[in-house]
Amino acid sequence: MSYYQRHIFFCLNQRDGEAACADHDAEAGFARCKAQAKAAGLMGKGQLRVNRAGCLDRCAGGPVAVVYPEGVWYTYVDAHDIDEIVESHLKNGKVVERLVLPETVGR
Repeated sequence: MSYYQRHIFFCLNQRDGEAACADHDAEAGFARCKAQAKAAGLMGKGQLRVNRAGCLDRCAGGPVAVVYPEGVWYTYVDAHDIDEIVESHLKNGKVVERLVLPETVGR
């Protein structure tokens, strides 16, 4: 068993003059996810880690987050989307299909 069952990484990168996740209030998405996961008792050894990340190179779909070990990439708009990711995927292991970032979206 690995130290954490899952990681979710939130791109919080800011770019000068280019589209970036930070332009879409990614910090609020990160903070909401961390708070919701903590409140649900999902955090800690053998469970979940919510991490900040630099550029994940998928800026065109921003803001983005990725869940490992599954490698599921999400885009999100608001707190409701984050809550759904926490409840469905991070708590119950079910991917939120409507928020999955298409593979064709890159930088």
